[in-house]
Amino acid sequence: MKISHQRRQGVSRRQFLQTSALAGAALLSPWSLARSRAVDTPVTARTAVDQVALGKTGIKLSRLGMGTGSSSGHEQAALGKDGFIKLIHYAYDQGITYFDCAQSYSTFEWMGDAIKGLPREKLFIQSKVPGQPGDVLAAIDRHRKIFNTDFVDSMLIHCMVKNQWTDDWKRILDGFNEAKEKKWIRAKGVSCHSLPALRTATASDWTEVHLVRVNPQGKRMDGLAEEVWNNDDPTHDVTPVMAEIKAMHAKGRGVIGMKIIGNGQFKNPEDREKSIRFAMACKEIDAIVIGFTSRAQIDEAIERMNRALKEV
Repeated sequence: MKISHQRRQGVSRRQFLQTSALAGAALLSPWSLARSRAVDTPVTARTAVDQVALGKTGIKLSRLGMGTGSSSGHEQAALGKDGFIKLIHYAYDQGITYFDCAQSYSTFEWMGDAIKGLPREKLFIQSKVPGQPGDVLAAIDRHRKIFNTDFVDSMLIHCMVKNQWTDDWKRILDGFNEAKEKKWIRAKGVSCHSLPALRTATASDWTEVHLVRVNPQGKRMDGLAEEVWNNDDPTHDVTPVMAEIKAMHAKGRGVIGMKIIGNGQFKNPEDREKSIRFAMACKEIDAIVIGFTSRAQIDEAIERMNRALKEV
Protein backbone atom coordinates (compact mmCIF):
# COMPACT_ATOMS: atom_id res chain seq x y z
CA MET A 1 0.00 0.00 0.00
CA LYS A 2 2.83 2.37 0.87
CA ILE A 3 4.60 1.73 -2.42
CA SER A 4 1.40 2.25 -4.34
CA HIS A 5 0.79 5.56 -2.53
CA GLN A 6 4.32 6.80 -3.34
CA ARG A 7 3.91 5.81 -6.97
CA ARG A 8 0.68 7.73 -7.17
CA GLN A 9 2.37 10.73 -5.58
CA GLY A 10 5.23 10.48 -8.10
CA VAL A 11 2.90 10.28 -11.05
CA SER A 12 0.91 13.24 -9.79
CA ARG A 13 4.07 15.27 -9.35
CA ARG A 14 5.34 14.39 -12.83
CA GLN A 15 1.98 15.28 -14.33
CA PHE A 16 2.03 18.59 -12.49
CA LEU A 17 5.52 19.43 -13.73
CA GLN A 18 4.69 18.44 -17.31
CA THR A 19 1.49 20.46 -17.28
CA SER A 20 3.33 23.47 -15.86
CA ALA A 21 6.06 23.21 -18.48
CA LEU A 22 3.53 23.02 -21.30
CA ALA A 23 1.65 25.99 -19.94
CA GLY A 24 4.86 27.98 -19.67
CA ALA A 25 5.86 27.08 -23.21
CA ALA A 26 2.47 28.16 -24.48
CA LEU A 27 2.80 31.49 -22.73
CA LEU A 28 6.21 32.04 -24.32
CA SER A 29 5.43 30.62 -27.77
CA PRO A 30 5.75 32.90 -30.81
CA TRP A 31 2.08 32.30 -31.62
CA SER A 32 0.97 33.45 -28.18
CA LEU A 33 3.25 36.47 -28.30
CA ALA A 34 2.08 37.35 -31.80
CA ARG A 35 -1.54 37.04 -30.77
CA SER A 36 -0.87 39.18 -27.72
CA ARG A 37 0.79 41.86 -29.82
CA ALA A 38 -2.09 41.77 -32.28
CA VAL A 39 -4.53 42.46 -29.48
CA ASP A 40 -2.37 45.25 -28.06
CA THR A 41 -1.53 46.94 -31.38
CA PRO A 42 -4.01 49.74 -32.20
CA VAL A 43 -5.57 49.87 -35.66
CA THR A 44 -4.06 52.68 -37.72
CA ALA A 45 -6.64 55.33 -38.50
CA ARG A 46 -7.38 56.00 -42.15
CA THR A 47 -6.58 59.50 -43.38
CA ALA A 48 -7.10 61.79 -46.35
CA VAL A 49 -3.50 61.34 -47.48
CA ASP A 50 -3.23 57.55 -47.27
CA GLN A 51 -1.85 55.85 -50.36
CA VAL A 52 -4.78 53.84 -51.68
CA ALA A 53 -5.18 51.36 -54.52
CA LEU A 54 -6.85 52.62 -57.69
CA GLY A 55 -9.12 49.65 -58.35
CA LYS A 56 -7.11 46.77 -59.75
CA THR A 57 -4.83 48.93 -61.91
CA GLY A 58 -1.87 48.28 -59.61
CA ILE A 59 -1.48 52.04 -59.15
CA LYS A 60 -1.61 53.92 -55.86
CA LEU A 61 -2.53 57.54 -55.15
CA SER A 62 -3.42 59.72 -52.20
CA ARG A 63 -7.05 59.38 -51.14
CA LEU A 64 -7.41 63.15 -51.60
CA GLY A 65 -6.32 64.73 -54.83
CA MET A 66 -5.85 68.37 -55.83
CA GLY A 67 -7.78 69.50 -58.87
CA THR A 68 -6.23 72.21 -61.03
CA GLY A 69 -9.27 73.04 -63.16
CA SER A 70 -11.87 74.96 -61.12
CA SER A 71 -13.89 77.00 -63.64
CA SER A 72 -11.68 75.46 -66.35
CA GLY A 73 -8.64 76.36 -64.27
CA HIS A 74 -9.30 80.10 -64.20
CA GLU A 75 -9.60 80.11 -60.40
CA GLN A 76 -6.19 78.47 -59.95
CA ALA A 77 -4.69 80.61 -62.72
CA ALA A 78 -5.84 83.72 -60.84
CA LEU A 79 -3.21 82.84 -58.21
CA GLY A 80 -0.51 83.56 -60.77
CA LYS A 81 2.06 80.98 -61.77
CA ASP A 82 4.21 81.38 -58.67
CA GLY A 83 1.18 81.21 -56.38
CA PHE A 84 -0.08 78.11 -58.19
CA ILE A 85 3.28 76.36 -57.90
CA LYS A 86 3.49 77.17 -54.19
CA LEU A 87 0.01 75.73 -53.65
CA ILE A 88 0.96 72.50 -55.46
CA HIS A 89 4.01 72.17 -53.24
CA TYR A 90 2.00 72.94 -50.11
CA ALA A 91 -0.48 70.20 -51.04
CA TYR A 92 2.40 67.77 -51.54
CA ASP A 93 3.92 68.73 -48.18
CA GLN A 94 0.60 67.83 -46.53
CA GLY A 95 0.73 64.36 -48.13
CA ILE A 96 -1.29 64.89 -51.32
CA THR A 97 0.40 63.09 -54.21
CA TYR A 98 -2.52 63.04 -56.67
CA PHE A 99 -2.79 66.02 -59.03
CA ASP A 100 -5.59 66.22 -61.56
CA CYS A 101 -4.94 68.09 -64.80
CA ALA A 102 -6.39 68.54 -68.29
CA GLN A 103 -5.30 69.96 -71.60
CA SER A 104 -8.23 72.38 -71.55
CA TYR A 105 -7.36 73.85 -68.11
CA SER A 106 -5.72 77.27 -67.89
CA THR A 107 -3.10 75.73 -65.60
CA PHE A 108 -2.08 72.99 -68.05
CA GLU A 109 1.08 74.71 -69.31
CA TRP A 110 2.23 75.35 -65.74
CA MET A 111 2.16 71.76 -64.52
CA GLY A 112 5.68 70.85 -65.57
CA ASP A 113 7.14 73.65 -63.50
CA ALA A 114 4.64 72.98 -60.69
CA ILE A 115 5.83 69.41 -60.12
CA LYS A 116 9.47 70.18 -60.79
CA GLY A 117 11.59 69.14 -57.84
CA LEU A 118 8.97 66.73 -56.49
CA PRO A 119 9.86 63.01 -56.57
CA ARG A 120 8.12 61.76 -59.71
CA GLU A 121 7.88 58.18 -58.42
CA LYS A 122 5.67 59.39 -55.55
CA LEU A 123 3.25 61.36 -57.72
CA PHE A 124 0.03 60.30 -59.38
CA ILE A 125 -0.63 62.59 -62.32
CA GLN A 126 -3.98 62.30 -64.06
CA SER A 127 -4.69 64.28 -67.21
CA LYS A 128 -7.35 64.47 -69.91
CA VAL A 129 -7.48 64.74 -73.68
CA PRO A 130 -10.44 66.70 -75.07
CA GLY A 131 -12.40 65.93 -78.25
CA GLN A 132 -11.16 63.68 -81.02
CA PRO A 133 -7.63 64.75 -81.97
CA GLY A 134 -6.46 63.77 -85.43
CA ASP A 135 -3.26 62.28 -84.03
CA VAL A 136 -4.08 60.70 -80.68
CA LEU A 137 -0.52 59.70 -79.87
CA ALA A 138 0.75 63.22 -80.56
CA ALA A 139 -1.93 64.61 -78.25
CA ILE A 140 -0.90 62.26 -75.45
CA ASP A 141 2.78 62.91 -76.08
CA ARG A 142 2.13 66.62 -75.62
CA HIS A 143 1.08 65.93 -72.02
CA ARG A 144 4.32 64.06 -71.38
CA LYS A 145 6.33 66.97 -72.76
CA ILE A 146 4.39 69.60 -70.82
CA PHE A 147 4.80 67.64 -67.58
CA ASN A 148 8.42 66.78 -68.41
CA THR A 149 7.79 63.14 -67.62
CA ASP A 150 8.16 59.82 -69.41
CA PHE A 151 4.61 58.77 -68.60
CA VAL A 152 1.27 59.99 -67.29
CA ASP A 153 -0.20 57.77 -64.59
CA SER A 154 -3.80 58.03 -65.77
CA MET A 155 -5.04 59.53 -69.04
CA LEU A 156 -8.74 60.15 -69.56
CA ILE A 157 -11.01 61.09 -72.41
CA HIS A 158 -12.34 64.40 -71.16
CA CYS A 159 -15.97 65.29 -70.47
CA MET A 160 -17.86 62.54 -72.29
CA VAL A 161 -21.61 63.11 -72.62
CA LYS A 162 -22.61 60.82 -75.49
CA ASN A 163 -24.39 57.49 -75.21
CA GLN A 164 -22.54 54.57 -76.85
CA TRP A 165 -19.46 56.74 -77.23
CA THR A 166 -17.19 53.71 -77.28
CA ASP A 167 -18.47 52.91 -80.78
CA ASP A 168 -18.13 56.43 -82.19
CA TRP A 169 -14.76 57.03 -80.54
CA LYS A 170 -13.11 53.71 -81.38
CA ARG A 171 -10.18 55.43 -83.10
CA ILE A 172 -9.49 57.42 -79.93
CA LEU A 173 -9.76 54.32 -77.76
CA ASP A 174 -7.31 52.51 -80.01
CA GLY A 175 -4.88 55.43 -79.73
CA PHE A 176 -5.04 55.25 -75.92
CA ASN A 177 -4.38 51.51 -76.13
CA GLU A 178 -1.31 52.14 -78.24
CA ALA A 179 -0.06 54.79 -75.82
CA LYS A 180 -0.40 52.31 -72.98
CA GLU A 181 1.55 49.69 -74.95
CA LYS A 182 4.30 52.29 -75.40
CA LYS A 183 4.19 52.88 -71.62
CA TRP A 184 3.32 56.54 -72.17
CA ILE A 185 0.33 56.05 -69.86
CA ARG A 186 -0.20 53.57 -67.05
CA ALA A 187 -4.00 53.52 -67.06
CA LYS A 188 -6.78 54.80 -69.32
CA GLY A 189 -10.31 55.92 -68.70
CA VAL A 190 -12.92 58.62 -69.04
CA SER A 191 -14.53 61.51 -67.18
CA CYS A 192 -18.27 61.47 -67.76
CA HIS A 193 -20.78 64.32 -67.59
CA SER A 194 -24.01 62.49 -68.34
CA LEU A 195 -25.71 59.36 -67.08
CA PRO A 196 -25.86 57.67 -70.53
CA ALA A 197 -22.12 58.22 -71.00
CA LEU A 198 -21.47 56.91 -67.51
CA ARG A 199 -23.43 53.74 -68.18
CA THR A 200 -21.56 53.16 -71.42
CA ALA A 201 -18.25 53.59 -69.59
CA THR A 202 -19.23 51.01 -67.00
CA ALA A 203 -20.33 48.51 -69.62
CA SER A 204 -17.14 48.86 -71.70
CA ASP A 205 -14.19 46.59 -70.98
CA TRP A 206 -11.92 49.34 -72.31
CA THR A 207 -12.36 51.56 -69.25
CA GLU A 208 -9.91 51.18 -66.39
CA VAL A 209 -10.43 54.47 -64.53
CA HIS A 210 -13.69 56.37 -63.97
CA LEU A 211 -13.86 60.03 -62.92
CA VAL A 212 -17.42 60.34 -61.63
CA ARG A 213 -19.46 63.32 -60.44
CA VAL A 214 -20.73 62.56 -56.95
CA ASN A 215 -22.30 64.49 -54.09
CA PRO A 216 -25.49 63.83 -52.10
CA GLN A 217 -26.94 67.29 -52.79
CA GLY A 218 -27.27 66.60 -56.51
CA LYS A 219 -25.27 69.65 -57.65
CA ARG A 220 -23.76 69.38 -61.13
CA MET A 221 -24.67 65.70 -61.16
CA ASP A 222 -25.69 63.12 -63.75
CA GLY A 223 -29.48 63.00 -63.70
CA LEU A 224 -32.21 65.02 -62.03
CA ALA A 225 -31.41 65.94 -58.44
CA GLU A 226 -34.88 65.20 -57.17
CA GLU A 227 -34.90 61.83 -58.92
CA VAL A 228 -31.31 60.68 -58.51
CA TRP A 229 -30.05 62.07 -55.20
CA ASN A 230 -32.83 61.51 -52.71
CA ASN A 231 -31.01 59.53 -50.05
CA ASP A 232 -27.95 60.35 -47.92
CA ASP A 233 -27.05 56.69 -47.50
CA PRO A 234 -24.30 55.76 -50.04
CA THR A 235 -24.97 52.07 -49.47
CA HIS A 236 -28.50 52.45 -50.79
CA ASP A 237 -29.02 51.46 -54.42
CA VAL A 238 -31.79 53.97 -55.17
CA THR A 239 -29.59 56.26 -57.27
CA PRO A 240 -28.57 55.42 -60.84
CA VAL A 241 -25.13 56.99 -60.36
CA MET A 242 -24.43 55.00 -57.20
CA ALA A 243 -25.58 51.86 -59.00
CA GLU A 244 -22.98 52.54 -61.70
CA ILE A 245 -20.26 53.23 -59.14
CA LYS A 246 -20.99 49.91 -57.45
CA ALA A 247 -20.84 48.13 -60.81
CA MET A 248 -17.52 49.81 -61.67
CA HIS A 249 -16.04 48.77 -58.35
CA ALA A 250 -17.29 45.20 -58.78
CA LYS A 251 -15.39 45.05 -62.08
CA GLY A 252 -12.16 46.15 -60.42
CA ARG A 253 -12.16 49.62 -61.98
CA GLY A 254 -10.50 52.62 -60.40
CA VAL A 255 -13.19 55.05 -59.21
CA ILE A 256 -12.44 58.69 -58.41
CA GLY A 257 -15.14 61.08 -57.23
CA MET A 258 -15.29 64.67 -58.45
CA LYS A 259 -17.66 67.65 -57.88
CA ILE A 260 -17.45 66.85 -54.17
CA ILE A 261 -17.86 70.54 -53.41
CA GLY A 262 -20.59 70.92 -56.04
CA ASN A 263 -18.26 72.58 -58.54
CA GLY A 264 -17.41 75.14 -55.85
CA GLN A 265 -21.07 75.90 -55.06
CA PHE A 266 -20.97 74.57 -51.49
CA LYS A 267 -20.21 77.82 -49.69
CA ASN A 268 -21.95 76.58 -46.55
CA PRO A 269 -19.53 74.49 -44.42
CA GLU A 270 -22.39 72.11 -43.58
CA ASP A 271 -22.76 71.23 -47.26
CA ARG A 272 -19.05 70.50 -47.56
CA GLU A 273 -19.17 68.36 -44.45
CA LYS A 274 -22.20 66.44 -45.71
CA SER A 275 -20.67 65.77 -49.12
CA ILE A 276 -17.28 64.65 -47.82
CA ARG A 277 -18.92 62.35 -45.27
CA PHE A 278 -21.03 60.84 -48.04
CA ALA A 279 -17.99 60.14 -50.23
CA MET A 280 -15.92 58.71 -47.37
CA ALA A 281 -18.74 56.34 -46.43
CA CYS A 282 -18.85 54.91 -49.95
CA LYS A 283 -16.33 52.06 -50.02
CA GLU A 284 -16.58 51.83 -53.82
CA ILE A 285 -14.93 55.23 -54.28
CA ASP A 286 -11.14 54.91 -54.15
CA ALA A 287 -10.25 58.60 -54.03
CA ILE A 288 -11.73 62.05 -54.48
CA VAL A 289 -10.44 65.22 -56.12
CA ILE A 290 -11.20 68.78 -55.04
CA GLY A 291 -10.15 71.96 -56.81
CA PHE A 292 -8.20 74.04 -54.27
CA THR A 293 -7.25 77.69 -54.48
CA SER A 294 -5.85 78.22 -50.98
CA ARG A 295 -3.96 76.49 -48.19
CA ALA A 296 -6.98 76.91 -45.91
CA GLN A 297 -9.13 74.89 -48.31
CA ILE A 298 -6.58 72.08 -48.36
CA ASP A 299 -6.35 72.06 -44.57
CA GLU A 300 -10.12 72.04 -44.19
CA ALA A 301 -10.64 69.17 -46.63
CA ILE A 302 -7.99 67.04 -44.91
CA GLU A 303 -9.50 67.76 -41.50
CA ARG A 304 -13.04 66.92 -42.65
CA MET A 305 -11.93 63.73 -44.40
CA ASN A 306 -9.89 62.55 -41.42
CA ARG A 307 -12.83 63.11 -39.11
CA ALA A 308 -15.25 61.35 -41.46
CA LEU A 309 -12.91 58.38 -41.94
CA LYS A 310 -12.76 57.79 -38.20
CA GLU A 311 -16.49 57.39 -38.08
CA VAL A 312 -17.12 55.03 -41.00
